Amino acid sequence: MKNSPSRTVRAGTLPIGGGHPLTVQSMTNVPAEDTGRSVAQILALEKAGCDIVRLAVPSERAAAVFRAAKEAGAKVPLVADIHFDYRLAIAAVRGGADKIRINPGNIGERWKVREVADACRAAGLPIRIGVNGGSLDRRILEKYGAPTGEALAQSALEEASVLEDCGFSDIVISIKSSSIRETLAANRLVRERSDYPLHLGVTEAGDAYSGLVKNAVGIGALLAEGIGDTLRVSLTADPLEEVRAGREILRSLGMDPRGVIEVISCPTCGRTKIDLIGLEKRFKDAIRDLDPRGKHLRVAVMGCVVNGPGEAKEADFGIAGGDGCCVFFKKGEKQEKLSEDEALLRLVEETRRTVGT
Repeated sequence: MKNSPSRTVRAGTLPIGGGHPLTVQSMTNVPAEDTGRSVAQILALEKAGCDIVRLAVPSERAAAVFRAAKEAGAKVPLVADIHFDYRLAIAAVRGGADKIRINPGNIGERWKVREVADACRAAGLPIRIGVNGGSLDRRILEKYGAPTGEALAQSALEEASVLEDCGFSDIVISIKSSSIRETLAANRLVRERSDYPLHLGVTEAGDAYSGLVKNAVGIGALLAEGIGDTLRVSLTADPLEEVRAGREILRSLGMDPRGVIEVISCPTCGRTKIDLIGLEKRFKDAIRDLDPRGKHLRVAVMGCVVNGPGEAKEADFGIAGGDGCCVFFKKGEKQEKLSEDEALLRLVEETRRTVGT
């Protein structure tokens, strides 16, 4: 499959598509009209590494959060999530949103879509079209019999054409289904047929465990094929977990522009004579807030000499367990023998030194 390059749109100063670095998104989940809590959550998401934050706008009062967040120091682009009422999209544009998410199919008459397009064009804002398997047009459902990949793709492209007919082309397309197979099929079809930037995700995926697995499979498969420009890992969980999961997916593919501290650890077996599971967790907790600064660092936490310097020799450094102790190694070469606590301290210190913090 040959994928066409996507066009570039900008949310605030952040470019999406066109080969620019992939971005991770999330969405606030506090009451939309509670400006104080919404702003606090936006700032927390930004600090956690979220590149774009989306907010539901069910009322004009909720549209006040965009200005408030920027006055509070938020730098992350903010997206207004609009359904049904075109006037709320216009209120969000005036209120300081950086991007508008709509579904032209539920906005209503064509003139209402044009009003939104005109407002976004005047303000220099892109529009994201969101298509979900659970809300397809009845006409398309009758044609295909189910929210298949082809049905989802047709819906997305038809809705994009509505905006194009309004003279608006700064469009991002999002096609999500609770079915991973249909999500993959739809995104592949739209990438073949258009150059719109694609926002990836699997909707209604579940909690922080099952939802992460589904999103990793769906998002990861598309990214590995060169499809996708931005993503959200939708979880029934704290939005901070969505950011953490999104970063982890990018890092696992070597696609996180912020860099990665990759922890290589073995699954343990009957040869393990150290608390490897505890050590690995304590190490990750200790480095959770470290900034890799664009570096790709590989650190090994291995249970025994079988899985130690030999199988993990490609790591920059690491430890391998012995009988109640650990061996610290660099590039496969043993350096010294340490206790478990000493090994943990050495790993953390070496990691900090290597990334320069």
